[in-house]
Amino acid sequence: MRTRVARLYQKGDLRVETAAVAAPGPGEVLLKMAAAGICGSDLHYYQDGGFGPVRVREPIIPGHEASGTVSQTGEGADVTAGTLVAVNPSQPCGHCEYCHVGMPIHCLEMRFMGSAMRLPHEQGMFREWLVVPAKQCFAVGVATTAAEAACSEPLSVCLHAASRAGEITGKRVLVTGAGPIGALMVAVASYYGASEIVVTDLADAALTRAKAMGASRTINVSKNAQSLAEFEVGKGYFDLVFECSAAAPAIRGAIAAIRPRGTIVQVGVTGDVSIPLNAIVGKELQLHGTQRFHEEFGTAVELISSRKIDVRPIISHSLPLEEATAAFTLAGDRSAACKVQLIF
Repeated sequence: MRTRVARLYQKGDLRVETAAVAAPGPGEVLLKMAAAGICGSDLHYYQDGGFGPVRVREPIIPGHEASGTVSQTGEGADVTAGTLVAVNPSQPCGHCEYCHVGMPIHCLEMRFMGSAMRLPHEQGMFREWLVVPAKQCFAVGVATTAAEAACSEPLSVCLHAASRAGEITGKRVLVTGAGPIGALMVAVASYYGASEIVVTDLADAALTRAKAMGASRTINVSKNAQSLAEFEVGKGYFDLVFECSAAAPAIRGAIAAIRPRGTIVQVGVTGDVSIPLNAIVGKELQLHGTQRFHEEFGTAVELISSRKIDVRPIISHSLPLEEATAAFTLAGDRSAACKVQLIF
């Protein structure tokens, strides 16, 4: 059996090809893929050949946020054929020092589907058929669409970021960057009871979606360089910042707008960025990184299935696999697109 795949050879060189598909072994399932979202890291691979130290060094099938329907099951796979599932792309080893102390996110032998971090690269989910361990498949609600299910992975990222923030209930929150992750971060902050959520971005279309996801107020910072000045009075206004842009101006603006001893969770990823260290020290700020997720994936599936968090406003475009290059180009146009998905 063969399947069509979207394979990236190098920066800007994405090809739709065929590849062999094995039968599912013990504990595995064969999925007919349904929908798969293009993530920011996928875009970095396509546009720049990688991000920071992570570079595409050999052909890779991208894609780590996807859903599919169980077609066949191997021996011992506790999943029913015909079930629509969200696929968890994270495969920690379970036996290294970090897995043993309850930090599988930092597994020394982590295999994360669609990631170029390791060599050989971990192949991802932009393909029509996929064999995966059944334990990575999470059944979704009967009313949940494949497009919604494919948003489980990015929502998991945001749920983990929220866990790094501490208490959110009653807090005044700033979200910088209103791409798919920023928009989902708004929904998560709202779900956890933030009293106010202000969102900044450079694009009106992104801010409109942030409003739909629960933002109290949106600000286009490209239209007024002093648009955050009101929040800098009295050493700052916000209790908590989720920085989702990885843009140096946004980071500096967040540091100026947060109150002393506030918390900044750095969600966005980039290379080296210059930040005002003296302000972080002087305000006694807490700066937390956040990396992927673990147990949050199951929670994300539950929240999407129940629509306690409605992800539908961020899904802007769905294109067939054969139009993968066009989909990546569209995903890079923030004036037009938010979450672009490939459908199979």
